[in-house]
Amino acid sequence: MRTHLTAPAVRATKARDGRAPLVMVTAYDAPGARMADEAGIDLILVGDSVAMVVLGYDDTLQVTVDDIAHHTAAVARGLATSAPERTAKKPMVIADLPWMSYHTTPVAAIESAAVLVRAGAQAVKLEGGRKRLPMIEAIVDAEIPVMGHLGLTPQSVHAMGGFKVQGKEHDAALALVADAKAIEAAGCFSIVLEGVPDEVARMVTDAVDVPTIGIGAGPHCDGQVLVHHDVLGIEDRVAPKFVRR
Repeated sequence: MRTHLTAPAVRATKARDGRAPLVMVTAYDAPGARMADEAGIDLILVGDSVAMVVLGYDDTLQVTVDDIAHHTAAVARGLATSAPERTAKKPMVIADLPWMSYHTTPVAAIESAAVLVRAGAQAVKLEGGRKRLPMIEAIVDAEIPVMGHLGLTPQSVHAMGGFKVQGKEHDAALALVADAKAIEAAGCFSIVLEGVPDEVARMVTDAVDVPTIGIGAGPHCDGQVLVHHDVLGIEDRVAPKFVRR
């Protein structure tokens, strides 16, 4: 019987140790999950990007925990009926904690994460660095694996002044490295790096012992993630430069 890739297995996947790069894509429904599984994808992210590429919003701030749980359950059902013979493991399912589901208290963060695990996720992802340490530690203490997310964090779009590359200045790059070390120490088993310069992504990747997964962050991460709809050309409002369709 095929089982899901686990957080400890992902945590051990560093390119500098000779491991193959991690491959992650988003999926929001059963057909998307089966397609990812049949392609041999390692990790499926049920992302809050569903707001933009499926639900028609202009940013990710409109989705709720219930929305993500709904799509996570659909992905889980899709994987339950997918059984390609060539892969020993099913993809690990990571569900995004949406905006304001973990920003207030550690208890709220745990409760939000629990809803997504009950829906079918094996881990959750949240955005932010050192200011999120109490939430990360609380969720990890509740035995729920946490994936971090640094750099361009879409839930902070208004604070950042738009979807802009982060870490371009010296001090900002050093702050990203410090954030990565801090959330690794808090228990994150991997870290998404979004929208940062190639060399900054290399610095962060070299500084931590957990894998980094890049999106618009160059080739030096331990893996890459792309949005399902971008890869297939279904989303035609935005064409990120780093997407090869």
